[in-house]
Amino acid sequence: MSANAAAILANPKPAWLDQEDVNMFDHAVRGFLEKECLPHGDRWEKEGAVDREVWTKAGEAGLLCPAAPEEFGGAGGDWRHDYAFHMAVSELGVDGWGASLHNSIVGPYVWHYGTKEQKEKLIPKLISGEYVGAIAMTEPGAGSDLQGVKTTAVKDGNGYRINGAKTFITNGGTANFIIVVAKTDPKAGAKGTSLFLVETDGLEGFRRGRNLDKVGLKAQDTAELFFEDMWVSADALLGESEGMGFIHLMEQLPQERLQIAVQGVGMMKRALAETIAYVKDRKAFGKSIIEFQNTQFKLAELKTKATIAEVFVQHCSDLLIQGKLDASTASMAKYWVTDIQCELVDECVQLHGGYGFMNEYPIARMWRDARVQRIYGGTNEIMKLLISRTL
Repeated sequence: MSANAAAILANPKPAWLDQEDVNMFDHAVRGFLEKECLPHGDRWEKEGAVDREVWTKAGEAGLLCPAAPEEFGGAGGDWRHDYAFHMAVSELGVDGWGASLHNSIVGPYVWHYGTKEQKEKLIPKLISGEYVGAIAMTEPGAGSDLQGVKTTAVKDGNGYRINGAKTFITNGGTANFIIVVAKTDPKAGAKGTSLFLVETDGLEGFRRGRNLDKVGLKAQDTAELFFEDMWVSADALLGESEGMGFIHLMEQLPQERLQIAVQGVGMMKRALAETIAYVKDRKAFGKSIIEFQNTQFKLAELKTKATIAEVFVQHCSDLLIQGKLDASTASMAKYWVTDIQCELVDECVQLHGGYGFMNEYPIARMWRDARVQRIYGGTNEIMKLLISRTL
């Protein structure tokens, strides 16, 4: 179904995306996903995690952190390559692999804000897959409100003693490199927030909780993390000084939210492709379901909405590449696209009839997987709040 999903909207590629190097990267990503991921998808869903070796294979294939700077061993790409990666993963339905977060959320914190020493040490390991990245923001009592973080990092000798708990952490069961959001000065509010680059292999005081039993995205190892007097050296602090964490988070969240919107468009394409194939094949009352006017009208509406979503996301991507994507516009993309994504997938389930409620059909899994898009990365209600501040 992947070829149909890629072509279902038939929108011409914008100039920034239709580049030889991007097309080659896109081809490599899709080939890797079809060979190394799709054959194992059902097993990963049952086991609740993706095979660890997929990360190192992806690193060997040059697919991890494509936007990492060349001077630190990267390919020197940019959002165009990230966009191609996210779209391919979503169109092919490899939603349980947390490489999109590794590539476009975790990695950029290191190369945008890290010291030279941090970049030299960490970027090659993220590129190779030796390190699997995660970012630990959300806590049991602090979700979209990042200023409410309770995890603390207190100076202790030539390092910091970190205490706290995190939850809903993507790649949490696998990651051995975690960016931890903590308060270095709890009395200073946002200005007291710092980020720490934590390498967890053999680290005392670091403990993983259970892999969480989610409604969807079953193959994604989302876990609880605990820091119990966990000591890290001073050079684990991201950047040169304390108190910059909240600023760094705010600067990177627009890209994270646009990434979620890209994923939404990719799933919409896949859902439409699966549904169109189904209604052409399925018969009722002596004819194919596609022959009923209601089916035609519904699909026409859905294809129109998906097309608008893709065009808007591509517009936002162009702004991001130019360094002009603001928080409000990124919030518009995240909230509107994911709302439409859930609406579209639900309509596609309806067009499948009773079979749409059967887990053996891809549309049923999409229905489960899509719902969280309106929650993570900041709830859609928070997105509307951010937009309203510009009015």
